[in-house]
Amino acid sequence: MDANKLVNMANQIAAFFSAEPDRKDAVAGVAGHLRKFWDPRMRREILAHFDAGGDGMESLVRDALEHYRDDLAPAG
Repeated sequence: MDANKLVNMANQIAAFFSAEPDRKDAVAGVAGHLRKFWDPRMRREILAHFDAGGDGMESLVRDALEHYRDDLAPAG
């Protein structure tokens, strides 16, 4: 899957959770959604894009990937 499409999808998730008054809850919500609904290949690709600089990612997405990396990284 194209990294730009994944970034766009992740940013849409972040937009939803941005209404959360507590930023920690918003970051956890983004990470939880990615963990529950994205397949391992998608999570691997978005983490690789993040590691390469994360162009286009909203701050909630960046924070979710940084703080919940161990939970989001596919096994193996």
